[in-house]
Amino acid sequence: MPTRPTPALPAAPGTTRPAARSRADLIADAALALLAERGMRGLTHRAVDERAGLPQGSTSNHARTRQALLETTVRRLAELEAQVLAPGDLLTSSDPAQVAAGLAHALHRYLTGSTELLVCRYELALEATRRPGLRTFYDDAGGRFRDPLVAVMAAAGSADPERHALSVVAWTEGMMFACAVGSYHRAVPTEDELRASCTELLRGMLGASA
Repeated sequence: MPTRPTPALPAAPGTTRPAARSRADLIADAALALLAERGMRGLTHRAVDERAGLPQGSTSNHARTRQALLETTVRRLAELEAQVLAPGDLLTSSDPAQVAAGLAHALHRYLTGSTELLVCRYELALEATRRPGLRTFYDDAGGRFRDPLVAVMAAAGSADPERHALSVVAWTEGMMFACAVGSYHRAVPTEDELRASCTELLRGMLGASA
């Protein structure tokens, strides 16, 4: 039975997608496609081989255990989310207005073009609650987003950068959930609306400087 091609995943903003992916990326991308389509129960080594169009046993050779396969998938998800959100580009200013504009732009891009990645994120986050090893790995992968945000909040004058960064993350995560799989999935806010909401949040934390 022919396999469906693995859908194209997002390229980094302003770049051209490479002509070929490594076998490791091919396996991880197939795993993400399966997660988005079938959920955690549909993610098996055999299914990944079939989805990626690889000989049986290829995924097992790359990630022998289920834990290894999940870690491979989390790592690839973090890479693809970094391409969509580009935290290294949007979190370069301490000006709250620019921070709000950058976050709104990245969030709107994610919500209007990468909802399959968000479904994968939720599947893996739930699985991580049952697997302590995966929880640690998942949290470490998320550090690439949290750590720059804490630094930006400190530079913007936050009296408590860690706590304020958590509030921004919580707002972002909540917006993602509501607009990807929640009650607002048919009514994604515009970029201007997201910027206004983020500006209000930052103003409440940073005061007049925002």
